[in-house]
This record gives sequence, C-alpha cells and structure tokens, in this order.
Amino acid sequence: MLYWALVFLVVALVAGALGFGGIAGASTGIAQILFYIFLILLVVSLVMGLMRRRG
Repeated sequence: MLYWALVFLVVALVAGALGFGGIAGASTGIAQILFYIFLILLVVSLVMGLMRRRG
C-alpha cells in the first residue's frame, strides 16, 4: 500500500510540474489517503504483535 501511495505522489508531482492542477490535486489526495491507511494498519499490526508476545 505504501508503494501505491508513493506512485500517486510521483504522479502528482509530475502532473503539477506539467501544469495539470486538477490531476495533481486528485493524485495528492489519493496519496494522502493511502498513506494514512498504511499508517493505521502499521500501528494496528504493531499493537497486535505486542499483545501476542505478552499473552
């Protein structure tokens, strides 16, 4: 999932550099959403791993 967030970030940067503001904005939004989902899943998996070790 982090890979796709980085792909959309690169698309947003290229589109922004070429002057496609709408595409750049949409790609940036998608990249942010995917990155936050990745962070939430990372935290959940870390907490579950810590709980499994203690239990």
